[in-house]
Amino acid sequence: MAIKLNVGDAKSKKTYTFEVSDDNEKQLFGKKIGDKFKGDIFDKAGYELEITGGSDDAGFPMRHDVSGSRRRKLLITKSLGNQNNRKGMRIRKTVTGNTIGDTIAQVNCKVVKHGSKSLEAPAEEPKEEAPAKESPKEEAPKEKPAEKPKEEKPADDKKAE
Repeated sequence: MAIKLNVGDAKSKKTYTFEVSDDNEKQLFGKKIGDKFKGDIFDKAGYELEITGGSDDAGFPMRHDVSGSRRRKLLITKSLGNQNNRKGMRIRKTVTGNTIGDTIAQVNCKVVKHGSKSLEAPAEEPKEEAPAKESPKEEAPKEKPAEKPKEEKPADDKKAE
């Protein structure tokens, strides 16, 4: 399974999404939140990126204060993984550790050092579309058959004795 990289660029104030191939994703294994790596992993030479977070294949968020790469259930207040607003409320939530492993599906990172090329992907050439089918001759809309009013059954007030 390929890892998606969400790269936040403060200079252009945009986020770019890249997919890391299976060969290069092994270079990310073992890195933790806060570690830096080179952009050569996703073919952007000269860039240096810092890992800021991510999520695993089931959607559980990574937390910087949980070591390892496995899931854990934490009793947490309002913070990463819990947006509860009530004061003093604590909830047990499942989160993933801070280390990238084989279960991580998405990694969020930010640009620390810019390279010579732009992060934007080159514009893809538009695919040739099949010619549009000729629309059939417009016919007058078919009228719906007139609805017959429902006949009311006479109600027998008195039953025959």
